[in-house]
Amino acid sequence: MPIIHFLLVFDHGRQALIEAPREFNDAGEAAAAYEALERKHRGDSNLEIVLVGSDSLETIKQTHGNYFDGEVLEPVAVPGQ
Repeated sequence: MPIIHFLLVFDHGRQALIEAPREFNDAGEAAAAYEALERKHRGDSNLEIVLVGSDSLETIKQTHGNYFDGEVLEPVAVPGQ
C-alpha cells in the first residue's frame, strides 16, 4: 500500500487544526509544501506544522490523535496528484 503524506497545521491556542489536512501522494511535493508553510509561519509559536506519512487519515487520527478533537475536516487533495 502506498504512503500518503498529510500536512497538518495545528493551533495550540485554539487546540484545533486551523485548516483541512492536505493530502499528498508525492513525497517531494509534500516536503515543499511543508517547507513553505514553515517559512510563512516562522515565529508563530502557537502553530505546529506537521508532515506525517501513513496509509490513511484514519491511521493518522489514531497515531496522532492529539491533533484531532472530534470532527475533522476532510483532507484536501492537492491538484495534479
